Amino acid sequence: MSAPRHAPLLIVEDDLALQKQLKWSLDRFESVTADDVASAVLQFRRSSPAVVTMDLGLPPDRDSVSEGFKCLEKLLELDPAAKIIVLTGQNDQENALRAIRMGAYDFLAKPVDPDVLALTVERAYRLYELQQENRRLQMQQSSDVFSGLVTRDPGMQRVCRMIEKVAPSDATVLLLGESGTGKEVLAQGLHDASKRKGRFVAINCAAIPETLLESELFGYEKGAFTGATKSTIGKIETANGGTLMLDEIGDLPMPLQAKLLRFLQERVIERVGGRQEIPMDVRVVGATHQDLKARIADGRFREDLYYRLAEIVVEIPPLRERVGDPVLLSHAFARRFATEMHRPVPTLTDDAVRALEAHPWPGNVRELQNMLKRAVIMCEDDRIAAPDLGLRATSVPAEGNSMLDLRTVRESAERQAVITALARTDGNIVRAAELLGVSRPTLYDLMSRLQIK
Repeated sequence: MSAPRHAPLLIVEDDLALQKQLKWSLDRFESVTADDVASAVLQFRRSSPAVVTMDLGLPPDRDSVSEGFKCLEKLLELDPAAKIIVLTGQNDQENALRAIRMGAYDFLAKPVDPDVLALTVERAYRLYELQQENRRLQMQQSSDVFSGLVTRDPGMQRVCRMIEKVAPSDATVLLLGESGTGKEVLAQGLHDASKRKGRFVAINCAAIPETLLESELFGYEKGAFTGATKSTIGKIETANGGTLMLDEIGDLPMPLQAKLLRFLQERVIERVGGRQEIPMDVRVVGATHQDLKARIADGRFREDLYYRLAEIVVEIPPLRERVGDPVLLSHAFARRFATEMHRPVPTLTDDAVRALEAHPWPGNVRELQNMLKRAVIMCEDDRIAAPDLGLRATSVPAEGNSMLDLRTVRESAERQAVITALARTDGNIVRAAELLGVSRPTLYDLMSRLQIK
């Protein structure tokens, strides 16, 4: 087995003769070397090694292991996933166990058998690769569930985690958010994560006339009304075994609210003109941009229906409150529309980025989507400028900060800066690190500490 080129082996050893010997005995692995703490950290930042072999006794005092522990701590801070194999002297088990408690992968006593060392390094690589693959699959599974959703905003990510937790249950979910915030995308993700075998069916309660809505939902029997020449199933039956999304449920007429309430309570329906009760296994997801509690107070929405629908309530933040998402989504939409139109993928100019960050987005993601589609069509030289978006860059006034907790202020500022940099660079870690003025490992460390994926 040989190490992958992007994840070399780092050998930290101050004895240059022994360092050369170790490198020779591990020649099947691509390796880099260091002889003290400073050079080890530098090589670690440059090479991002998967596995490290490290002598605990490092200069300035080889008889003391304090520098070795300091080096171990710094390397694990840079990448907790790295596998560090500590080389110790004979009868030094206490320090070896301390290193393991700090996060080292394994320890070997000197003089080290080359075959044992090679086998230990090989096992460390195998474990590292399995863990990396596991993380990749977890991220892929998460992105598959929400394949239509692009976000790095902490509030929106909390919404996604909430949807993932609720999905395996049969609880009725109510999605609340302004028009264009992505309610149907989240409902589809909820259905996909639930692993229900039936279909995902969506119906807009505000788009269908009241006289037709009942038959659309519940279906009808032959002869139920003029023109009913055959029995037809409704949306609820179509979604049997799956998920039914009732979009704009706040506009559901009062007579249908009573019939829907009975369905939610009994899980049976009767087609229009029918007498037979038909049992249904349907997960219901309601969605609306309206204030249902205000409509209850006005007598336009049944309170008992609200509590049947609101077993789990998910409030979706508007686009203007999602840090970094307008620019991040703009990159994604530009790629998508350019691909559909068979054109080169355009880049966003600095003035376009500033304009996107300053715009209040009253139409949310739907407004942004339309804006980018127009911009991809109208832009020249494969660059989208503010005029192509129909916007002009404006300065955003800095908000006053009444918080005095410096740690909270610092973390909030760091989070916003990292998310904004990642959005501006379309997720390119190297360019985002340059924009922030930090190294790539430092940015990875920041993202890990701030829980930014």
